[in-house]
Amino acid sequence: MAILEVENLYKSFGQTQVLKGINFSLEQGQALAIIGASGSGKTTLLRCLNFLERPDQGVIRINGKVLFDAGDPATQREVEIRKKRLNFGLVFQSFHLFPQYTVLKNVTLAGELLAKEQSGRKAAQREIEEQARGLLEQMGLSEKVDAYPHQLSGGQQQRVAIARALALRPNILCFDEPTSALDPELTGEVLRVIRSLAEKKTTMVIVTHEMAFARDVADHIIFMDDGVVVEEGCPQDLISNPKEERTRQFLSRFSNESTWKQN
Repeated sequence: MAILEVENLYKSFGQTQVLKGINFSLEQGQALAIIGASGSGKTTLLRCLNFLERPDQGVIRINGKVLFDAGDPATQREVEIRKKRLNFGLVFQSFHLFPQYTVLKNVTLAGELLAKEQSGRKAAQREIEEQARGLLEQMGLSEKVDAYPHQLSGGQQQRVAIARALALRPNILCFDEPTSALDPELTGEVLRVIRSLAEKKTTMVIVTHEMAFARDVADHIIFMDDGVVVEEGCPQDLISNPKEERTRQFLSRFSNESTWKQN
């Protein structure tokens, strides 16, 4: 059974229709890459999955259970939506770390607040902190736990953001072009972390413009254009031999670029 199923998802902003009937599924332990030009609806799709936007139409299921149904108000109560967001962890383009907190506090804060809300008392700080330190070690940041975001490189900040997203143990980890705000020399270190997560069979949805990375790391790939899924399939097949003309046009711009180099 698929861990994630998205069925007939639509989303408009005013008169502008951004998503026009998106359908796909994702298996446990798979990494799904979503590619496409700017404005194709990729980020809006991620925001709908994380309930930062409410779809106008469609259904989202996790492990066969309906998480959201635009036709069923019972699935849209705010108190329930807050709980449902915990199924997803989202890593943004621009880090969104709290500048007034240390690296360790940035990673532990959400868990502390959640545990306090759920139990009505302060959570066991020791357990949350131990988990955070373990995640930061996994990200290669053990020596930065007491640093503040402004003391880190962009790549280090993004790795802190990944640790923060993992701290709540989401079913699915989502990345919204995680290297777009980085200098090229820092891109590799973040991609290596995501690659290691894929090797550990972390279930992920990755919006990316790194074509070689999508080809080599993802288990499945979707090409979006103008709010629809134009083509999907095995990354090697889709990128090397796309069937749709629009996919070929999009990929042609990368054919002679350094994007295709191994990261």
